[in-house]
Amino acid sequence: MIKKLLIVDDEAEICEFLKSFFEDRDFKVATAHNGIAALEQVERFQPDVVLLDIQMPGMDGLQTLKKMKDTHPKLKVIMVTAVETQEKIEEAMRLGADNYITKPLSLEYLEKDVQDKIDSLAKIS
Repeated sequence: MIKKLLIVDDEAEICEFLKSFFEDRDFKVATAHNGIAALEQVERFQPDVVLLDIQMPGMDGLQTLKKMKDTHPKLKVIMVTAVETQEKIEEAMRLGADNYITKPLSLEYLEKDVQDKIDSLAKIS
């Protein structure tokens, strides 16, 4: 099974670092640096899982999450942020996020969480 991951973060270095990390683990990876590009990538690339930063200029991660879930309700989305507030966590979960991870990232935890989401999709299909 091809595992497809979309990484969305306005910091290009983070996207490239995570892309390399997951490609080394046999994932097919696409990146986007803003909400609009992320929505386009969801249509074109059709990822299994999305890592979505909350703090982005323009359309933030929560707005992007809502649009993604409106068109692709089964898409697995893991929110990633440096700013952890209970209000943002609750809103993200209400909008359909599958998890919420804070920076700095634990790569071990992140890899396990992404793989768990992929495994849960395999059970559905």
